Amino acid sequence: MPPARVRAATTAEEAARLRALDPEAYWLEIARELTWDSPPRTALEGTLGDFRYYPGATGNVSVNCLDRWPAERIALHYEREDGLTETWTYGRLTDAVSRFASALLGLGVTRGDRVAVYASNVPEAFIAIHACYRIGAIYTVIFAGFSASAVRDRLEDAQPKVVVCTDGTLRRGRAISLESTLDEAMRGLTIPHVIVARRIAPEKPLGAGKIDFHELLERTTTHAAPVSLEANDPGFLIYTSGTTSKPKGLVHAGLGFLAGVYANVKWSLALDASDSYWCTADVGWLTFPIFALVGGLANGATHVIYEGSLDTPTPARPYEILARYGVTKLFTAPTALRMMRRAGDQHLEGHDLSRLELVSLVGEPLDPDTWHWTRDQLGRGELFVNNTYGQTETGTAWASSMIGATPTRPGSCGHPLPGYRARVVRENGTDAAPGELGALVLAAPFPCLARSVWGDHDRYVQTYLTEYPGHYAASDAALFDFDGQLWVTGRLDDVINVAGHRLGTMELEAALLTHPAVSE
Repeated sequence: MPPARVRAATTAEEAARLRALDPEAYWLEIARELTWDSPPRTALEGTLGDFRYYPGATGNVSVNCLDRWPAERIALHYEREDGLTETWTYGRLTDAVSRFASALLGLGVTRGDRVAVYASNVPEAFIAIHACYRIGAIYTVIFAGFSASAVRDRLEDAQPKVVVCTDGTLRRGRAISLESTLDEAMRGLTIPHVIVARRIAPEKPLGAGKIDFHELLERTTTHAAPVSLEANDPGFLIYTSGTTSKPKGLVHAGLGFLAGVYANVKWSLALDASDSYWCTADVGWLTFPIFALVGGLANGATHVIYEGSLDTPTPARPYEILARYGVTKLFTAPTALRMMRRAGDQHLEGHDLSRLELVSLVGEPLDPDTWHWTRDQLGRGELFVNNTYGQTETGTAWASSMIGATPTRPGSCGHPLPGYRARVVRENGTDAAPGELGALVLAAPFPCLARSVWGDHDRYVQTYLTEYPGHYAASDAALFDFDGQLWVTGRLDDVINVAGHRLGTMELEAALLTHPAVSE
């Protein structure tokens, strides 16, 4: 359980009540905490592969993330690698979002049109994405580190009417041009509008036909009212990697995604308006929309967003940011913590991290050594370390401790949160025994589960729903221990059978990391 100073998300008794609820009853309770134009009357219609959550309910994601919070509250503290900073209140951000939404309408973007956002962690990404939510456009975020070929694959599939990009980003002191990568990716494609936020080289002229983001925003004085959208209308596309085949454009429902991530951020971070919160993920990975862009803002916290490398100009940079903004909650990946640990604890000295009470993690297995270093060195023994598990397809991290209410162990992912029905099964579909490694599956729909693959629903069904009929197959190896905590050890296709014992990549990596010659 967390130290006494760590604020709890709920009580043990309430957590037990929620976990005992039927998933549909639970998700209706969550819906009552959100703002709707027409609230849900029922939870679930249909089954996996063809389901609707909150059918007929209407509302808007941006209203729940922006409009409902006090205008003077700080929404974003932005910091760039070279020291540039910006502060955005909820009021200022809402104003910019509604004006940019109006500008998109003026460019002919309507409900259901796609808008691609190719940017790093900058305020303009927040503005563009929530402008799409406001008018019912479907956005897709493209990771700023992708090659021109990978960017092109996603543009060809999504066929956006508008691309919003930053001209570049900073990485270890070097300016990296995103605009030139986009130009190469778009060669031969017809995309009506390209909007460029010039952050790295504002004096550089724009190419022919491109629109300056800030000039467009400045000359747009009208504010777009939020469109009332049905809970199952598509909100965004997120592409999974396509190293061996065409990338899959997973379709997530806007309001369904909101419900899932609002609840799960609430439980896994105990996040609220009193928090200064830093999610280190990149906007191009779903972790950032889950835990910051939507889930974080829907819980009303103040966010720290950082653009650049965490070890630049020195390995002390993460500690400087944590201290400067009085960060109370940190969401990151085990790799980032291992990098900080490897650089040496001398970089930690002299930084006041007394407000930091919780570190939550996702993205890869967490080794026990990193867990202990985070609690004992980063947190001086007063920190709660919460490991979580989720996937791009599930739209959130659905396994986690409920802070202050359910315990966790070093390396485990806690318990499945309320509203999810998880199983670990053998190849024949029967339940694995406690401690027995098997395939992780989910037995019922939930609001933030991806609904389809863009333009190819058969691929969605074949990829996720056929191996274990009536279940979503995560394709991860996992086990439940004797207390019901979930341990995810890696991908199923990475499991090695040794003398009848199934070993996952987590066990192999943990063994290798004990050797003094292995650092990562």
